[in-house]
Amino acid sequence: MLRIDGAAKSGSGTIVRTAVALAALLGEELFLYNIRAKREKSGLRPQHLRAVRAVAELCGGELDGAAVGSMELRFRPGRRLSGGGYVWDIGTAGSTTMLALTVLPVAAFADKPSVFRIRGGLFQDFAPSAFYTQHVLLPALGEMGLAAELEIVRPGYVPKGGGIIELRVEPLPGRLRPLVRTELRGALRFWGISLSSHLRERKVSERMAKRCQTILRRRGIAAPFSILHDETASQPGAALALFAEDAHGARLGADRAGAPRRSAEEIGEAVARMLLEDLDSGATVDRHLADQLIPYAALAEGESRYLIPRVTDHVESNLWLVEEILGASWEIRGNTLAIRGIGYGRG
Repeated sequence: MLRIDGAAKSGSGTIVRTAVALAALLGEELFLYNIRAKREKSGLRPQHLRAVRAVAELCGGELDGAAVGSMELRFRPGRRLSGGGYVWDIGTAGSTTMLALTVLPVAAFADKPSVFRIRGGLFQDFAPSAFYTQHVLLPALGEMGLAAELEIVRPGYVPKGGGIIELRVEPLPGRLRPLVRTELRGALRFWGISLSSHLRERKVSERMAKRCQTILRRRGIAAPFSILHDETASQPGAALALFAEDAHGARLGADRAGAPRRSAEEIGEAVARMLLEDLDSGATVDRHLADQLIPYAALAEGESRYLIPRVTDHVESNLWLVEEILGASWEIRGNTLAIRGIGYGRG
């Protein structure tokens, strides 16, 4: 049995989601304890509960202790990873992308293509935005051989949620390829997306983009933005995303969601500074991709190498998990992260 202390490293929900997904791939029983013990509201929250239940559904697994607030969870995965069509409602504004990223590695090795329609929040703090997932993470995984695409059906924000995404995943024909990104090549192209819902009169989309562009112009950078106005969301909200792409298609990104008393200008400035800070570090991935790639690199056949802006608590957590669960080895020299994958495959 795999035994994972949920209070280790970041003590966050990342440990829950990643551990359950990897256990499903290995077909090994998992016991999680001290779940989210370092968080103000410890234990499973609705979004974590929905995520572990989704993984159990994909593999025909069984769960004990699967309840909101639970500090312990036992997961017994089934033997088959079943693709197909699934519809899940988190029931809150919990992150739809976090749920999507929990099931993605399982769906990558499923017996047939998968389509996941997920309802909840799409843009909030402390979770990857739908824009970022679309334009940075999934293209990076595409370089490793994983074909997946995400569609935004309807935006959703805190506190009402009600947004919808659809994730489509093609099973891998073989093993994941390692990702080697040791330099950014050629001139960088910058662009962004500025979205607001029910805020057209206040010109929130335009104001976020304009402030972001102002910060970038001080560095001689021009960045066109797609200005989006939405009227379908269940409440007002906003989100801004900025991307940089090298001559060979390698992308980095930064994003931020709206929040009460957070001005459009503050969002625009924060997003520009975040991406510039990561680029100034000499990194070839941004601070979020740095940790999100780790489970896939650990599953891949061969050694992945890329330059990270810094070692975050999520990087530490994911490196610890892939070593504990998969037996993958890794090392960090300077800001170069090297992960030796186990060459995981089904059958």
